[in-house]
Amino acid sequence: MIYKYRAKRGPQDILEGTIEAGSEKEAVEKISLMGYLPVHVEEFIPTSKTSYPPSRRKLYGKIKSRQITIFSRQLASLLRSGVPILNAINIIREQSENPYLKYILQNIHNEVKEGAAFSSALAKYPEIFSPLYIAMIRTGEDTGNLPEALLRIADYRMKQEELLSRFRMSLAYPILMAIVGLATVVFMLTFVIPRLMRIFMGQELPLPTRILISISHCLRAAGLWIILILAIIILVIRRHLKTKTGKLSLSIIKLRLPILGDLMLKAELARFSRTLELLIKNGIPIIKAIDIAIPVLENEVIKNRLRQSYKELTQGGSFGRSLKNSKIFPLFMSNLISVGEESGKLDEALAEVASSYERDTDEAMRIMSSLLEPLMILGMGLVVGFIVIAMLLPIFEINVMAR
Repeated sequence: MIYKYRAKRGPQDILEGTIEAGSEKEAVEKISLMGYLPVHVEEFIPTSKTSYPPSRRKLYGKIKSRQITIFSRQLASLLRSGVPILNAINIIREQSENPYLKYILQNIHNEVKEGAAFSSALAKYPEIFSPLYIAMIRTGEDTGNLPEALLRIADYRMKQEELLSRFRMSLAYPILMAIVGLATVVFMLTFVIPRLMRIFMGQELPLPTRILISISHCLRAAGLWIILILAIIILVIRRHLKTKTGKLSLSIIKLRLPILGDLMLKAELARFSRTLELLIKNGIPIIKAIDIAIPVLENEVIKNRLRQSYKELTQGGSFGRSLKNSKIFPLFMSNLISVGEESGKLDEALAEVASSYERDTDEAMRIMSSLLEPLMILGMGLVVGFIVIAMLLPIFEINVMAR
């Protein structure tokens, strides 16, 4: 529950804000532990759509990645214009249309106003601000270049969002075609064919027609059971994939897929290289930067191998040589990183690796998208063609017998 409070910080200094607690007594205790004297505490009840949310649980996950990117860019612009950080946060909060984001920014504003570092205030919301984001902000605070750090993280997030958007767009049309095609085939098998087959009752039917009738009968008789079994299988698989063993198994399968495995590897390595480049450019030491960059990846096989390289690096080894000894990472990446380490320009080497793999991934996605559409049309054509031929074969046989 959210409680609105008024408290004294000094003889003449009165604060107002909100705090999350299980009861009014707990809210008073929390305010006292903060070093304030509670004057008035009451449960906060929202009165409009733009009010602060009643609880974090109801609003979990309602802030989109794009909104955080916009927040970062707006805050950087305001800070570069000379606006104090408290005023800047308040300006963005007032302009935001997302109630949950308003709530978060109000709390961050209160934390900073009370003397907390901006990065420490952000760290209280790990579901919104990643360790990468917080590390960038903390480094920006330490070096006095917070606006520059915000711009870098905003640019980085924008590129990642654009890549994800292109991937989704490339799959949108094929998925729509698959859904419509599957629905059409099911409709024909369950409603159209049973009615047409009544015409041929008592006639010896050809093999394709018998196969089609068997499939139709199976769908009509056990359709609900088939759906239930598929749902159970999907649920079991999803639960298994949440375990460490399941994640590792899926990661191995992804990397071993023909064509797609190489594409997924390059996409992961591009994301890792771009993240590591960003952190190093921002002045974060290489060992800490790798530790922050590894969780950005999704593939457990790659993450485990990078953790091994991280361990070797902490023991005085070479990052590039460690990658070269692994069979996962391409020589192009390990060689460039080795050269970057020796020349002291690791960030430039990582930028080259990221740019190269991003281009390869983007090109591969365009090719796959252009090939996937005609392949799906061909596949659906074959299925529908088989159904039509199976339905017409008995008619042809009747005509032949009549002659």
